[in-house]
Amino acid sequence: MENLRKDAETIARAAIAAVMPDEAVKRALEGMVRPSGRLVLVAVGKAAWQMAKAATNVVKPDSGIVITKYDHVMGELPNIECREAGHPIPDVNSFDATARALDIVGGLGAGDCVLFLLSGGGSALFESPLISEEELKDITKQLLASGADIVEMNTVRKRLSAVKGGRFALACKPARIYSIVLSDILGDPLDMIASGPACPDSSTSEDAFAIVEKYGLRLSDEALRLLGEETPKALDNVTTVINGSVRELCRAAEQKCRELGYETVFLSDRICCEAADAGSFLAAIARSHAGKGRKAAFVAGGETLVHVRGTGLGGRNQEIALSAATLLDGLNAAVFSVGSDGTDGPTDAAGGYADGETLGRLKEKGLDAEKYLANNDAYHALKAVDSLIITEPTGTNVNDLSVVLVAE
Repeated sequence: MENLRKDAETIARAAIAAVMPDEAVKRALEGMVRPSGRLVLVAVGKAAWQMAKAATNVVKPDSGIVITKYDHVMGELPNIECREAGHPIPDVNSFDATARALDIVGGLGAGDCVLFLLSGGGSALFESPLISEEELKDITKQLLASGADIVEMNTVRKRLSAVKGGRFALACKPARIYSIVLSDILGDPLDMIASGPACPDSSTSEDAFAIVEKYGLRLSDEALRLLGEETPKALDNVTTVINGSVRELCRAAEQKCRELGYETVFLSDRICCEAADAGSFLAAIARSHAGKGRKAAFVAGGETLVHVRGTGLGGRNQEIALSAATLLDGLNAAVFSVGSDGTDGPTDAAGGYADGETLGRLKEKGLDAEKYLANNDAYHALKAVDSLIITEPTGTNVNDLSVVLVAE
């Protein structure tokens, strides 16, 4: 079991290292033509600081701003303001930083260019609400608790915002935008990544109303009116390059698994289901292949969902691990799951690890795994048995990685 844990940490770190934005941002900048006027950098998302740092090493922006999650700014950048704000719920710092970004781009002309660096998390971090701040926070909390997926969440949120759904691109006109995007959504739908501030919106008001009905969301009359206003369906001042996704994360994990001697199978890079169900499925794979006299690894990526029913602390990756622990008991196998950004839910952990001994260790401490799952409290259960995976903020964000490891 000690070797499995060591391999899990090695695979997770190698995969995350492979999707750091540095080289990818540099490659994407090769296609950007330096403007005749000013070059302004606006970086938004969990990976914003790392992306901005890579960009400033290649080009020299005249000014700009980074808006990222708390504790994700790792130093000063030349000519760039660095702001930290709330995630996954927008807060006053989200609103203030976004207002500053709008100020910076507000007076640009036709010869100027905005270098827009976008990564996951931008939906909360980059926000100029068209409704009251309190109602926006309440709607975000409702969506998070409902189990709505990220596409559904963003379909609603972009209609309540002055910067989402292509509206930031309109605010930059007549300047052009060169947008480099680090994708954290399955299939890389540009208009949904961080709610598509510089991308035409493919969703409709009809879609938004259907989501409100599906989850029984409580919205004011003004919010409902805004849902009926269509977002921009075409933009003529934006060029976009995608420079990273969960596919690369999975490929890097596969490679490291093989280097460690595992016969490796790639399952999917589009896992999208309840986190607890994903944990049970991955543990079932382990049960089917354990005891066959060979080292085997099964790699999956994606973004699972959690319906919040309890009052505990955790994240979707920790819930995958704790759910898997209930079915791995006694097996010489493990399941681990991590968020590539290094933060899983509102915790300091990137994810969780479980093997054939985890359930027994929980029982020795008098802890009932099923009760902790029911209370959405995977963090405290896993912490009690030293099964959290902690990387600290990584500087990238391309979704989640889950791996099954079966010992020989």
